[in-house]
Amino acid sequence: MEQYSTRSAPHQQRPPAQRQAPWSAAVPAQAGGGARRPAFARRMPRPRLTGLGGGLFACAAMVLVGGICWLLFGSSLFVYGLLFLPVAAATALWVRPADLITAPIGVPIAFAAGVWPISGGSGGFGGQLMGLVSALSLHAGWLYAGTLVAALIAVVRKAVLIGRRRMPRRIAR
Repeated sequence: MEQYSTRSAPHQQRPPAQRQAPWSAAVPAQAGGGARRPAFARRMPRPRLTGLGGGLFACAAMVLVGGICWLLFGSSLFVYGLLFLPVAAATALWVRPADLITAPIGVPIAFAAGVWPISGGSGGFGGQLMGLVSALSLHAGWLYAGTLVAALIAVVRKAVLIGRRRMPRRIAR
């Protein structure tokens, strides 16, 4: 019986002049097709979070925002909702292309996780839970707005990725 080798053949590394720059990765959808980014875009961070990482980022950011609202703004749910919108947008922008669908799912969970410190519940567990449910129901507009922002950004990013994927096929015809 013949045995197959699982090791790949050794390959030579390209000279430094032929290596690709870090902004022109092999995947054009992630790097903008190899073109240089504008000066403003080069200063912005470009993290690529997984679906779970995006959800954890949003939850951590919203718990931090909830704590800040509790300390500085007297548990203002208006300020909390206003700060929820950029967190939702950042989550949708920073999640990697393969996990775009998770952005509009993780953002409402983050809203619920972060509203706990400012929900205004009193007493034991039941009072805290009633305050949380009341805060979520009374400020559902912010929740829907942030979810809509994340969903729209995810849909636009997916459409751009699909357009870039089809572009070489149109040129080849």
